[in-house]
Order: sequence, then structure tokens, then C-alpha cells
Amino acid sequence: MVVADALNIISRSGGAFASRWAHVVVGITWIGLLYYFNFVQVPSFAEMEAAARNNAVDKLASRALWWFRWAAAATVATGILILLFQQYSSNDPQLIDGDYWKSTAGMSIATGILLALTMFFNVWLVIWPNQKKVIANARNVQAGGEADPAAAAAGRRSGLASRQNTIYSFAMLMFMVGTFHFFAGNGWKVAPSSGTRIGYYAVALIIWGVFELNALGIIGGTGPGGTNWMYDTHKAALITGGIVVVLYYAAFYIILKS
Repeated sequence: MVVADALNIISRSGGAFASRWAHVVVGITWIGLLYYFNFVQVPSFAEMEAAARNNAVDKLASRALWWFRWAAAATVATGILILLFQQYSSNDPQLIDGDYWKSTAGMSIATGILLALTMFFNVWLVIWPNQKKVIANARNVQAGGEADPAAAAAGRRSGLASRQNTIYSFAMLMFMVGTFHFFAGNGWKVAPSSGTRIGYYAVALIIWGVFELNALGIIGGTGPGGTNWMYDTHKAALITGGIVVVLYYAAFYIILKS
């Protein structure tokens, strides 16, 4: 009760607004850097000589990755604050009585959260650990040491996860922004049945799982081509991101449209 009262006071004293504002700012930073890496840095590095690329990895990529990973962490942290505060700053009965997650809007934001958390864990558990090897190799080579033969494979694993995050990001943003703009109000089921919710989440999880397992190399390995064609160029990732948006929107529309 004490915690609930404290959250109520903080929320109504500006906590709800501040958490949403901060979430947008750090979220823009995170996704902006994700797009920079995939649409600008990676294609540019591919055209550089080895020495110039190693210098850029050391001086540029290492700094960008610091902002990238901590912006991801800050986005998740502020998102958690929004969830804690929102029921105390709204007059929506669904938020007050706890049925929000059973609503169409709640299912939309839950799907966005699934994709965002997956992207967060890809950053911290796949991209950053592998990029540390790439950065260490670049610095070692610049200092006159031998190249690490494992650096290329680490860079590839990092690249797969980064491209998958790009693919997820379009659908994630659709659900995050669309929760109150596209997927609530007239035309959508207000209180979907448990069977309807289970059906939608089954489809959503299958789409999510197939793509994530592929990005981790479990389905198609880590080499180019095959099911990894979508990661081989930034243009392919853009096309695949659009396809994923269509898949998720179609599932949401078919199952949850009243």
C-alpha cells in the first residue's frame, strides 16, 4: 500500500509525463543509432581499406556503441516506469481495474514490448559481446599485433543480430505508436475473449520466434544466403522489415478487428 501511494504521488506530480518524455528521447537515440549502424556505418566500412576501417572501429564505432547500448538500457528502464505510473495517471477503467492487458490496446503494447525486449537482449547479449572482440582486434592490429581470426565471425554474429533488430524495429514502432492511435476505439474488439487472445499471441510468438532463431544462427547458420539473405544487405533488411510489419498487422487485423 505504501508503494502504491508513493507511485500515485510521483505519477501525479509529473512522474508519468517525465517517464514518457524520457522514453521518447532515449528511444529515438537507440533506434537512431541502430539505423546509423545498419544504413550508414556498415556499408561505409565495407568500402574502406583495412587500416582505415580499424581506425574507424577504434575511434568511431566504440563511441557510438557506448551510446547505443546505454540508450537501449535507458529505453527499457523508462518503459518500465511508464508501466508503473500509467494506472495512476489515467481515468481509463481498464487501467484502474487491471484488465488493460486483456484489451486490444494492451495486446498491442504487449507485442511492442516483446519486440523491444528482444532487441534489448540482442544488444547486450549478442551485439555488444561480439563487438567487443571486433574493437579489441582493431586496436591490437593498430598496435602492431596479429589479427584475431575469430573477429570476423564475431562481427558476423553481431551483424545478424543488428539487422534483425532493424527488421523488428518497424513492427515494434507500429505497435508502440499504434496502441492508442490505430488499435483502440471503434472498429476493434474492446475486450477480446481468452481464446482470441491466445490465438493472436500464438501467431505473434511464431513470427517472433522464427526470425529470432534465424538471427541467432540456429535455423540458417551464420553464413550468407539462404534464410540469411535478409541480413546480407541493408536494403534486404528494409524489405524484410516491411514484410514483418504486414504480417503482424494482418494477424492483428484478422484476429482482433470487430
